[in-house]
Amino acid sequence: MKAALAVLMLALSPLAFAHNCPNVMKEIDAKLSSASGLSAETMERVRQLRAEGERLHKAGDHDESMRQLEQAKALLGA
Repeated sequence: MKAALAVLMLALSPLAFAHNCPNVMKEIDAKLSSASGLSAETMERVRQLRAEGERLHKAGDHDESMRQLEQAKALLGA
């Protein structure tokens, strides 16, 4: 029984990770609306990374989506 539960949890963990993309996008959007002190180039790069993250999320590539979104967050200092 414990082994079956462990296998189920491992199988579902990528789904939980995948569903985090929208939460990170919301976090970036909130930071973008109140961001100050960042150069126009940095803001544009954040917007590009956020858009690419959303595109990848919609395409089902959640690992790469999260990589792009985490880069955007790092640029925002989040």
